[in-house]
Amino acid sequence: MIERIESWKLALERLWTAHSVDWDEAGRLATEIARMSPEPTLRQAAEQAIPILRQAASNGDDHDIIVAAQRRLAVVLDVVHNLTAPRFGRRGALPKKLSKEDSARRTLGLPLAVQLTCDDINQAYRRLAKTMHPDLGGSEQAFLDLSAARDILIHPGAHKDA
Repeated sequence: MIERIESWKLALERLWTAHSVDWDEAGRLATEIARMSPEPTLRQAAEQAIPILRQAASNGDDHDIIVAAQRRLAVVLDVVHNLTAPRFGRRGALPKKLSKEDSARRTLGLPLAVQLTCDDINQAYRRLAKTMHPDLGGSEQAFLDLSAARDILIHPGAHKDA
């Protein structure tokens, strides 16, 4: 099973570092990962990436779609890196708690180690708000969490840990 994840990692890194990404291949790879991965987080990341990767394959000249597809591909690659990274320290220890900003980035589906602009944050918020808003069938708590995540990222100084 580890060999398969390693091969996906190599394929994702090859796609990520290519001068121009082959979005058809990226979509096929995400579909394979979503179908065959034993890891739930990797499966979920791949499933969420499939629609935008397919859009990028069919409409490759739209800049906004390409940027969103690159972000989703980065999220899948981040999950694969986390799964394949060597584990040091105590076995079975609980993972380190995420900072408020990192947790907010995960909530909005944004990569952890990338400089973000307000437009990036608002675009991710609007995209998710369309499905999470209570008037559109979403959960009220999920929408409040989404709004709080956006506020944390846009105004980081106002939400320091006490």
